[in-house]
Amino acid sequence: MDIEISTDPARLDLDMIYRFLSEDSYWAQGVPREMLERSFANSLCFGVYLDGQQIGFARVVSDMARVAYLGDVFILPDFRGRGYGKALVQAILDYPDLRTLSRFMLFTRDAHTLYEPYGFETATDPKRLMVLQRPLPTDE
Repeated sequence: MDIEISTDPARLDLDMIYRFLSEDSYWAQGVPREMLERSFANSLCFGVYLDGQQIGFARVVSDMARVAYLGDVFILPDFRGRGYGKALVQAILDYPDLRTLSRFMLFTRDAHTLYEPYGFETATDPKRLMVLQRPLPTDE
């Protein structure tokens, strides 16, 4: 595979990541840039690079002992279908501080087939899962 996956935050192309998440994703539209950048600063971020250009991203929020949340996973549309998303998920699951976690969670509307080969499955008892959802803060 001709890509590089890095957790170096200095390499992240924040403009590209923000543009994709705010314009092209269904899960982060309307989220203020400052809020997204704060989420990156408090997460373990993975950049996917092809010839030095960032083409993908994911972040993990974790206690590095038992549980993690995987979010904001994407490969830019022009680079999809080449196995880069699979390589990204594998790199995340193989990351030394994440390999032994007993629970990885994520939300997806349309990427089940990406995650299922790695053991992700629909919650068997969704009544155990609780979510508190709040509206995005306004600038006022």
